[in-house]
Amino acid sequence: MSRLVATFFGAGFLRPASGTWASAITVALAVAAYQAGWALAVPAGAVLAVVAGFLAVPPYLRATGGEDPSEVVIDEVAGQLLALSFTVIPLWRHGVADLALGAWPGWLAPFLLFRLFDIWKPWLVGRADRTGGTVGVMLDDLWAGLFAGLCAVGLAGLWHGLVQPWLG
Repeated sequence: MSRLVATFFGAGFLRPASGTWASAITVALAVAAYQAGWALAVPAGAVLAVVAGFLAVPPYLRATGGEDPSEVVIDEVAGQLLALSFTVIPLWRHGVADLALGAWPGWLAPFLLFRLFDIWKPWLVGRADRTGGTVGVMLDDLWAGLFAGLCAVGLAGLWHGLVQPWLG
């Protein structure tokens, strides 16, 4: 069971760039949930993925002997859902019905920013990654998700507050 969860039902075995694949699958599932009227499934899924990750990663690491094997992607799922929550919740509260095409920056920006922070590993992301073990596996992606979500909100604020009014 820990293998299924840690690899997000096998998504961690997709190559190349298993973390990007897991993030893209997560975004697709989050957008589908939003479109189906289940917007709050995104932040709820983030919490569920964090708990599942902290439960599944330790036995998987013990079984494989790895520090942070590339197939472990439940951390990317948790971080990506956290990043998406920053845009999904405000869009839902404002009654935006179409996230997929109508408000596509609401999922694209968190996706790209999360991947950037997860790969680049600036500041707290890198520090958490160097911690090692389950905490390092999970925490670096949660920091990346937090930074991505905050940056996505900042970009949306700039667009809606400065650029869009200036354009028209």
